Amino acid sequence: MKTIHTLTCSPTKYMLPVLNQLRVEIDILENPYNLPIDQLFEMAARINKKRSFLFVSKILGKHIPIDPKTGILIGSLLANRYLEIVQGEYSSQRNELISSFMNEAVDSYFEEPFINKQINPVIIGFAETATALGHAFYQNFHNADYFHTTREQIVGLESVITFEEEHSHATSHRCYVDESLLNNNREVILVDDEMTTGKTTINIIRSIQSRFPRDMYTVVSILDWRSEENIEQFKDLERELGVTIQSVNLLKGRMNVSGSPNIKCPSVPTDVPHVSQTISTIIIDELFPEELTPMNFSSKSSEGKVKHVPYLKETGRFGLNSILNSKLNHSTKKIAAYLAELRSGRNTLCLGTGEFMYIPMKISSYMGSGICYQSTTRSPIYVDNHNHYGAKYGLSFPNPDDWEINQFVYNIPPYKYDDLFIFFERVVTEQELSPLLNELKRSFIKDIKIVFFNGGLVDE
Repeated sequence: MKTIHTLTCSPTKYMLPVLNQLRVEIDILENPYNLPIDQLFEMAARINKKRSFLFVSKILGKHIPIDPKTGILIGSLLANRYLEIVQGEYSSQRNELISSFMNEAVDSYFEEPFINKQINPVIIGFAETATALGHAFYQNFHNADYFHTTREQIVGLESVITFEEEHSHATSHRCYVDESLLNNNREVILVDDEMTTGKTTINIIRSIQSRFPRDMYTVVSILDWRSEENIEQFKDLERELGVTIQSVNLLKGRMNVSGSPNIKCPSVPTDVPHVSQTISTIIIDELFPEELTPMNFSSKSSEGKVKHVPYLKETGRFGLNSILNSKLNHSTKKIAAYLAELRSGRNTLCLGTGEFMYIPMKISSYMGSGICYQSTTRSPIYVDNHNHYGAKYGLSFPNPDDWEINQFVYNIPPYKYDDLFIFFERVVTEQELSPLLNELKRSFIKDIKIVFFNGGLVDE
């Protein structure tokens, strides 16, 4: 194993040192595709009293940079597993999907849907980490609806359901979709990167069922670490609500946490190197006005400041149907071809921001070789530069859209990238960007392109 310290002889048991005295022991119970766990995650310590550790995904494109095609592929692998577990069907591309993941060679044809039209679920991705994963899962359906939860506050809209994620740094989830999307008896598929206790999933099922009762839910995750007690809570919920809850995952096991990371909140470094940055700005809705659809809603920040810049329909925050998938593929290829011509080196980092993950990931997957993709995050992780640790480098800055919220980006080594594309769903001002750009000087990336998708104002 390259990135896992194995302290037992069993092929299914691993002791994972995290930091200092903190250890996580895992026992793998199910690994249906025989995926190497050192391709799935590394460990890190959270700066969070509610949960001391984090499985840092190597395939999501959140905290660790990835080949963007891998982020698309993992959604297809999960969709294939859903087809096997829930529908009892085996697809012809199963072996190709697994082989592509193992060999880190992804072909474009995996973006074509392979789940037939008779299967018609409502798919929900969890913000912020699983917004892209949920979308990558959904794109494999010929006939589905998708939306992702959000931490945004939208002016003039009421959330149709709300629920809490107790262990998270930002706990409240909102859902801004038309009630008709949930006011039915269709299967609801909930997509998250990981289930540790399953409490968040239980919370959203209760919230949906209280307003829009139905018969069936499916919970999809890459990792499932629920204990026997946690699984029994799901069975209790099934009996209480009179529903069926299926679970689909790529790796299932049990874990035991021992020790403590013994860390304090790190001091904020002030010694920013002097780096000359070339900053250019690209506004997509001006260059490609017909490719993506503005949603004329304003947002409200934590301190009550209203921002009058449209969102994008294609993110899924307000609901999408499968009939739009082919158009989105075409649009992202067209935008990618333009951006690829602006690359200034062989090693390029594409950076999504917060919940705005899937469209930047999709675009970067079409921008040629030498592309890495990841996203900013709200998660505060302790940074420590040693082997097998999931957060070796870290930058911290106020969210350009909401300065009351801290954001972070991890694992950008100095001098690694020739240029950087930063993707924002909505335009932000030079002043709002300045702390992020200042922090990026630590990475010594000199050529930075800021890509805004909506730059206009909401029509009042």
